[in-house]
Amino acid sequence: MKTMVVVLSLMLMSSLATAQTNEFKMKLWPDGTLQKNGITEPEKTVNNWISNVSVPDITVYPASKEKNTGKTVLICPGGGYAGLAAKHEGSDFAKWFSENGITAVVLKYRMPNHHYLLPLEDARQAMRIIRKNAASWGVNPHEVGVMGFSAGGHLASTLLTHFDSITRPDFGILFYPVITFNPAYTHQGSVNNLLGKEQTLTLITYFSNEEQVTRDTPPTLLLHSDDDKAVPVDNSLSFYKALQRNGVHASIYIFPTGEHGWGYNTSFPYHELMKSVVLEWIGKN
Repeated sequence: MKTMVVVLSLMLMSSLATAQTNEFKMKLWPDGTLQKNGITEPEKTVNNWISNVSVPDITVYPASKEKNTGKTVLICPGGGYAGLAAKHEGSDFAKWFSENGITAVVLKYRMPNHHYLLPLEDARQAMRIIRKNAASWGVNPHEVGVMGFSAGGHLASTLLTHFDSITRPDFGILFYPVITFNPAYTHQGSVNNLLGKEQTLTLITYFSNEEQVTRDTPPTLLLHSDDDKAVPVDNSLSFYKALQRNGVHASIYIFPTGEHGWGYNTSFPYHELMKSVVLEWIGKN
């Protein structure tokens, strides 16, 4: 009996180890990044917060083979363009998606350090890599969405409005996103970290993504808390209204409470509802 227990324990440990090592990393730019961001300090991770990112990569969490839907979500963690909330806005969601038959790809994008096009270049490159590897990853290249949180939501919404035929997402999911660079409603820290002192009207308009929506913008789901003081709910509302004006399918969920930055945290009062909304929406789109 003891022998059987030991064997079963070893099998369980082996199974858990396999599940934990199922994900894999890939460099975004194997031959070197297109442009340096000027950050000279080494990359650092403290309490799942990654700072000084100068070398971008992606971590791929393949969908469970038994449940594989063929869908993929590129995840952009938030952090005010100063760092990345790598766990509750990254790997936690990725593992959950994988368990539910959706391949997840977490993007570790370069911190702009005022080089404002670098995060978008990384997001576009990630979309190219996903579609290039679609067959070997067992995913549908025409069912690849982008998801982002806070400043990562700004990056995701920038990709949703600034794309070409290869990098256009098929859908978007935005959590409490920074959308506008209008000083009345924006998150000024994200604006400063992205643009630096070069806050011209041209750049502010370019990165105010509610002004960049067209009929070709992909369908988008927005989730926000009504009591968010860091990134006002007006950001999501402005993007939703722009999508509506252009005849783009959109859904918005405004939770009564939760404030900012809840991500996959189970302490968020509407955690289970949020998960149901996201899975159902992806399934219908």
